[in-house]
Amino acid sequence: MQGLLSPTRAFWRLSLFLLWTVVVVPPYAALMGARLPCRWLARAYWRGVALAIDLEVVAHGQPSADRPLLILSNHTSYLDIVALGSLVDGGFVAKSEVSTWPGFGTIARLGRTVFVERKRASSRRGGDAIRARLAEGEPLILFPEGTSNDGNRVLPFKSALLTVAEPPRRRDTPAPSAPDPVAPGPVVVQPVSLAYTRIDGVPVGYAWRPFYAWYGDMDLASHLWAVLGLGRVTAEVVFHAPLRADGTASRKALARHCERVVSAGTAALLAGHGPGVAARLGIEAATEALPPPTSPPMPPSPPGSDRAEPPVEHAAG
Repeated sequence: MQGLLSPTRAFWRLSLFLLWTVVVVPPYAALMGARLPCRWLARAYWRGVALAIDLEVVAHGQPSADRPLLILSNHTSYLDIVALGSLVDGGFVAKSEVSTWPGFGTIARLGRTVFVERKRASSRRGGDAIRARLAEGEPLILFPEGTSNDGNRVLPFKSALLTVAEPPRRRDTPAPSAPDPVAPGPVVVQPVSLAYTRIDGVPVGYAWRPFYAWYGDMDLASHLWAVLGLGRVTAEVVFHAPLRADGTASRKALARHCERVVSAGTAALLAGHGPGVAARLGIEAATEALPPPTSPPMPPSPPGSDRAEPPVEHAAG
């Protein structure tokens, strides 16, 4: 492994990354301070980072044009942020600890990242912050596994923060006297599969894949240096069909559905089938995950009912 690492390559890539950051961050911060449109610059920044560190991003499909939009992706590494950030004009949802990381925390804040506490008691406050950002029309990217892993699998999706995709009030709740300023319309949720599949054009096997993954108690600095010293890595991203969370399915049903779609797509990418097959398998998983459509939406089941979860409506486009 060590014989494949090039300290010279790592040095030049890191230098280009730092130089690009110094060039872009000041004008981006100025635009943010003046409340001028700057999402395009964030995407340009991540594209420049991908170029600087020699990360090839291959996408199949595209982010939904519907708003509000919440993107759910599997999570392997900090490289996920570069790959997805280069494709989506939006922000990220991250754990609050990221805001304290030297350098990366500053970049995350400038990227309008929504920081949330992992404690259950704070999940509602985090949900409110996500709703407010979605109400502004800005797409957000969420990693619902809640952590990263070795890149060979997809962990179960946690549903706590998907309360943002539920209607703000149930039908049996009295209507408010005034509109809720942070309650957007039905949220469009788009599952995304992401996998690191090649190094210098050579398929990455099971044993090599975790090398690009950053998880557990790995040291960030040493891991980043090692990754920068390797050859060009290819990240493949599949944007699956979006779903309109109109309240006909619970957040847990939505999480299970998206988990199956993302898992099927990721497994296809890891097996070397390519993004086209990954997208098709994601569609098949979506069909299996959802029961036949019904009309019109049914009221919530009473406690103890064994009725199946109602379906999630597919968004147009």
